Amino acid sequence: MSARFLEPLENVLATIGWTPLIRLNKVAGGAATPVYAKCEFFGPGGSVKDRIGLAIIEKAEREGRLKAGGLIVEATSGNTGVALATVAAIKGYRCVFTMPDKMSQEKVRLLKAFGAEVIITPTAVPPDHPDHYTQLAKRIAEETPGAILADQFYNPANPEAHYATTGPELWEQTRGHITHMVLGAGTGGTLTGAARYLKERKAKIRVILGDPVGSILRDYFYTGTKPEGHPYKVEGIGSDKIPGTLDLSLVDETVAVSDREAFLMGRRLTREEGLFAGGSSGLVVHVAVQLAQRLGDPDALIVCVLADTGERYLSKMYSDEWMRENRLLEPEAGTVEGLLQVKDGATPPLVSVEPATPVRVALSLITAHDVSQLPVLAEGDCVGSVSEATLMSRVIDDPSVLEGPVESLMEPPFPVIDSHLDAATVMRLLSRQNPAVLVRRDGRIVGIITRYDVVRTITSRT
Repeated sequence: MSARFLEPLENVLATIGWTPLIRLNKVAGGAATPVYAKCEFFGPGGSVKDRIGLAIIEKAEREGRLKAGGLIVEATSGNTGVALATVAAIKGYRCVFTMPDKMSQEKVRLLKAFGAEVIITPTAVPPDHPDHYTQLAKRIAEETPGAILADQFYNPANPEAHYATTGPELWEQTRGHITHMVLGAGTGGTLTGAARYLKERKAKIRVILGDPVGSILRDYFYTGTKPEGHPYKVEGIGSDKIPGTLDLSLVDETVAVSDREAFLMGRRLTREEGLFAGGSSGLVVHVAVQLAQRLGDPDALIVCVLADTGERYLSKMYSDEWMRENRLLEPEAGTVEGLLQVKDGATPPLVSVEPATPVRVALSLITAHDVSQLPVLAEGDCVGSVSEATLMSRVIDDPSVLEGPVESLMEPPFPVIDSHLDAATVMRLLSRQNPAVLVRRDGRIVGIITRYDVVRTITSRT
C-alpha cells in the first residue's frame, strides 16, 4: 500500500505531483526494452498541467502581480485551464480562458464547471492574428484591471515546475536507470524542465519529441526554419510557433506521428493496459513502442509521459462515430465487417423492400437514400432485387406498373455472405451481374456492400 496519503491533507492542491510510473505490457508487443508510462492523469485536475497551474499562480502572488479577487487569463487547450481553475477555486480568483474551436466539448464544459468563462476562437488562423487564442488572451489581460496573463508558453515558472518535480520524480522512480524519455510538446515546459534535470544527472539520457503531423516543431528541429503548419486533430501538443518555454537543444530526436496512429494507440492503451488517456498520450506511446522495438536492449529503460485523461475525449477519439467520420478508425483487418463499418454513415446500413411493396414506394426509397438498387427480403431472406434503371425503364414504358408490387419486376437476389469472412470474398462476388452483396451477422441480414462502397474504400486509403 502506498504511504502517500496515509495522513489527511489540507486541500486538493497537496495531491499535485508524484504520479505513478506504470509499465506498458501488451502494447509494447514483446519488446526487450521496457517502456514505462508516467501517468499524469492521476493528478487532481487530470493532467500534467496541474504542476504548472499551481507554480504559475504562486509565482504571480510572490511577485505581487496577483492580488485577492484578481483575474487569471490564459490561452489554453483545456488542461492548463483546468489546472489554473482548480487552484483559483481554492484561492478565490476568477478565470477567463480562450480556447481553439478544435478542442473537445468535454474540456469546455469542465472549465465552466469550475466557474470559468470560456471564449472559443477559430483554429485556422495564423499565430499573429488578433482572433488567435493566444493573442485574444493577451488583449483581455491587458485591458482588464487586476488581471494577469498566466502565459504558459513563455512563463519560466512552467519549465521550473517540471525541473523541481517531474524530473526528480522520474529519476527516483527509475532509480536513475532511465535511458530515454519520450514526450510531446505543447508549451514545451514538461520537456524543458524534466529533460534539463535528468540530463544534469546523466548526460547520456536521450530525449525524443513526438510531434503531430502538421505541427512545425519536427521540421524546425531538423532544418532551423519555420515551415507552414497544417491542421491536425491531436490536442494539446505540437505547435504553429516555437514556444518560449521550449528548449529544443535538450531534444535528441523528433518523430512525426499521424492523427490515426496517435488515436488508435490511445484507444489500445485503454483497452489493453487499462490506462484511460488522451490522444497525445497515444502519440508518445506510439513513438516509445517503436523505439523499444528498434533498440531491443533489455538494459535500456524508456519513460513516456501520458499527459491527460481520456475523459476529455469521449466525444472524439473514444467515439467510433467521430473516428469514422474523420476516417481515423481502422476496420477489423480485411473482413467483410470492416468494409461495412467504413460505409458512408449518411445512408442506413440496409434499405430493403418486401415482394408486395409497390414500385412507387421502391422508387421513392431509391431516391430518398440515393441508392441504385434495393434487395427484396421475405422473412429475413433475400428473394430478389430491384434496380433504379430497370424500374425507371418499365415505368416509362408503362406508368401503371407504379402501383404494382416489386415482385413483378424483380431481378435475381444478391449473394449473402457472413460478416466475419475475408473482405476478398466481396471482391470475388461483385461483378457486372452482381452489383452488390448482402452481409449477414448472427443469422440476420444487416447490411449491403455495393461496388461503389468498395471503390470508395480503396480510393480513401490511397
